[in-house]
Amino acid sequence: MTTLLLVRHGETDWNAEGRLQGHTDRPLSDYGRRQAQQLAGGLEDEELEAIYSSDLARARETAEIVGARLGLPVVLDPDLREKDWGTWEGLNAVERDRVEVVGETTEAHQERMLGALRRIAERHPGDQRVLVVTHGGSARAAIGTLLDLPLDRWAVVGGLANCCWSVLEETGHGAGGWRLVEHNAGSLPEPVMGDEE
Repeated sequence: MTTLLLVRHGETDWNAEGRLQGHTDRPLSDYGRRQAQQLAGGLEDEELEAIYSSDLARARETAEIVGARLGLPVVLDPDLREKDWGTWEGLNAVERDRVEVVGETTEAHQERMLGALRRIAERHPGDQRVLVVTHGGSARAAIGTLLDLPLDRWAVVGGLANCCWSVLEETGHGAGGWRLVEHNAGSLPEPVMGDEE
């Protein structure tokens, strides 16, 4: 069965400042690039078949750094983007308290992510391992959905730190048909600063 390694992109300036990014296209910071290099080194022994990535710069650049080290091309998929936070993008927690959110619904984000991951799994059947570089909130939506957790239980999974990963294996049975093998693996301990709520 397919194994997905969901990786959160490297740090950006807005991650460091606690600002929601959503669809706003922020590049990696110098620290984020170093994180991506460290991630690439940590994945050298993985037998990966492919690398997929959100098309946003922070995820794309993370994936390209890993792909260059592993000799794999990066397939971009805009459906792997973070939730579109609309009016909350660029705002920190204090600023968000004063603004009504108008953006993508959690359900629409969930369906978009699930569709992308189903397509990836269908392209890589059997015992193939695939790296998927995405975003904190998107990883949480994917994990919660694939594990068949109700939306109000997604928080039990916890956040995903920059350039850390979660491993999901397709089982073919059970309600969701997937199991979480590893979560927030990588360069821990690092603080989790995220796009997710």
